[in-house]
Amino acid sequence: MTKKIERRDFLKLLAAGAVTVVGVQQKSATQASGPVGSSPHSWAMVIDQNLCTGCGYCTLACQAHNDVPPEIEWTPVIFDRKVGDRDVFLSRPCQHCDHAPCISVCPVKASYKRADGIVMMDYDRCIGCRYCQMACPYQARAFNWEEFDGDNPAVPDFGKPEVERRPRGVVEKCSFCYHRIDRGLEHGMTPGVDTFASPACVVTCPVDARMFGDLNDPHSNVSETLENNAYFQLRPDMGNDTRVYYLPARDA
Repeated sequence: MTKKIERRDFLKLLAAGAVTVVGVQQKSATQASGPVGSSPHSWAMVIDQNLCTGCGYCTLACQAHNDVPPEIEWTPVIFDRKVGDRDVFLSRPCQHCDHAPCISVCPVKASYKRADGIVMMDYDRCIGCRYCQMACPYQARAFNWEEFDGDNPAVPDFGKPEVERRPRGVVEKCSFCYHRIDRGLEHGMTPGVDTFASPACVVTCPVDARMFGDLNDPHSNVSETLENNAYFQLRPDMGNDTRVYYLPARDA
């Protein structure tokens, strides 16, 4: 499990978007996603609907750390359904598809996939055509209509910006906080285990409903979780082979 710290301590340390759910399946982590390119890593996220309370802390932490405008949500939390008397929520970040339609439609190669599976945006290349936004079946991309030059209301309560703001006229999205992953690896940390090497949304979740890790490591938290639990992916009928997995809510 991801190491957790209290949010107050977390902030002290920092100072030094409905999709249809289709089916429930179970398969091994090695089948889910093998090695990609030349990277030894294959990153993925697991979100446990049974634990998620819909608090929205993940959304706010993402907005703070990635300096996202308040009108844009890279990882929205939406009401999914009811299980018994309980509301069930679905958090919907970029799914970081292995076969990403956003990449194939981009005419200037502003959308691309890293060797470790993270789908990236080159904001300097983006021409704002929004083809990628239209191609994404998960509504995971947002167009930056206006220049964001004001205060970020999520700062400092949920963190401080770690990346530059995107310019007006580009499409932006969740990046799995790749900058935290890369920084952590450079310092010998393990993403999904060490706080400063893990996505902000994972670290800030107060109920441990999110986990992150390496599918190429059979002993990582995500590999073991997917090996031992039923899970589902969003829109498997699209054949995108997404890297965000969900554990379904159970009736109490």
